[in-house]
Amino acid sequence: MEYNELVERFEMREEFQFSYKNDSYWISQNEEGYFLTRERDSFSQSFESARELFILGKIDDKTILELWDNIDI
Repeated sequence: MEYNELVERFEMREEFQFSYKNDSYWISQNEEGYFLTRERDSFSQSFESARELFILGKIDDKTILELWDNIDI
């Protein structure tokens, strides 16, 4: 999957689990917002839009796009 496809599909309300450095993460959404969550400790970042999640959401101080080549979906 290409990064742009992930963004488009997430904007269409699909949710995704992915791995980075042996940790599992979820990008999800509900009526309360959009979330980037680390599964191991449930650390979650919340956002008002899907675009905001991809622009402001950080793992190791980097965006999903910056980490894209090291992410397994």
